[in-house]
Amino acid sequence: MSRLMPIFQSLKQAKRKALVPFITAGDPSPEFTVPTLHAMVEAGADIIELGVPFSDPMADGPVIQKASERALAHKMNLRRTLELVTEFRRQDMKTPIVLMGYLNPIEAFGYAEFAQKAQQAGVDGVLTVDLPPEEAGELLPLLAEAHVDVIFLLAPNSAEERIKKMSYLGSGYLYYVSLKGVTGASHLDLNDVERKLAQIRKLTDLPIGVGFGVKNAETAAAVAQLADAVVVGSALVGTIEASQNEPDRARKGITDLLQSMRAAMDA
Repeated sequence: MSRLMPIFQSLKQAKRKALVPFITAGDPSPEFTVPTLHAMVEAGADIIELGVPFSDPMADGPVIQKASERALAHKMNLRRTLELVTEFRRQDMKTPIVLMGYLNPIEAFGYAEFAQKAQQAGVDGVLTVDLPPEEAGELLPLLAEAHVDVIFLLAPNSAEERIKKMSYLGSGYLYYVSLKGVTGASHLDLNDVERKLAQIRKLTDLPIGVGFGVKNAETAAAVAQLADAVVVGSALVGTIEASQNEPDRARKGITDLLQSMRAAMDA
């Protein structure tokens, strides 16, 4: 078992929702990542999604695309991302880490070796944006054997049969993409989210995280009323971009935003 399900069970007992920040590994530099992961935990993060830089991040908007470009300029890749997770685990054996990225780096790494190295590094889940359940048959059993959860993305137009399939094959949690479009989109219709989550909950027992469009404490609190987890990415990555040459300032901007979200979610 990964660390994900125990975390969700603990939060449910405490009547709290998970705060799940996302940053890209190696952005704006490899040295920035691990101290920032620890700072995010101190600021109230329950689970961390760590982006694996990729040259063609088709699901991401310009903010996260640029983060990948900055990380790739430092030669960051999947193997080095796993090394950062290993470094993080030297101080934190509790907080779940989910790798979020694309299939190509995993294929280049090799499915079996990736599953083994992910387990050794202390990865708890893998969210592969461009891996639908119909094409996950080879990777799923390898990750299951390594006790690494496979997290699937649900969209506003996901049909019931597809939701059932992702619930059956997935584990850890389901990630509901609250907007049609790429990361960083501006408008989040909470009524639409509420209606869709009601449909999804009838078809799964897995926790549901909501991402795309969460930008501030007010939105995070509103989404927390509906979902089991609130995922925030572009707002944090944008903070890094704005202060990419001032790492301490960038880190403080991230922790300030997360602290405000945590307080609003718990209020």
